[in-house]
Amino acid sequence: MAGRLTTHVLDTARGKPAAGVKIMLYRVSGNSHKKIAETVTNADGRSDAPMLEGKGFTEGSYELVFCAGDYLRATGQAEGNVMFLDEIPIRFGVPDATQHYHVPLLISPFAYSTYRGS
Repeated sequence: MAGRLTTHVLDTARGKPAAGVKIMLYRVSGNSHKKIAETVTNADGRSDAPMLEGKGFTEGSYELVFCAGDYLRATGQAEGNVMFLDEIPIRFGVPDATQHYHVPLLISPFAYSTYRGS
């Protein structure tokens, strides 16, 4: 069974999905980051397809980077060049590439959280 990686973004300040958030996925090895995927969230705050699946999804370390600042500016929740939250990196490990890993982001202008979802 092939595993996969999915994500979604919820705007907790507005109480709805965060549409239009750019997300980059990196494979991490030591100090090396290699970008392997990029997407933008749809109206439901999700990517249209898994960020990674099949043979390309292997055990190891990954990092999702969410461009929250661009989204917060676009929705009028933040402004200026220096923001409290801008790019939000979430580094996580995949010990078993046959499983489904769902890594959501819950954001507001001054806080965020994540968890391993289903």
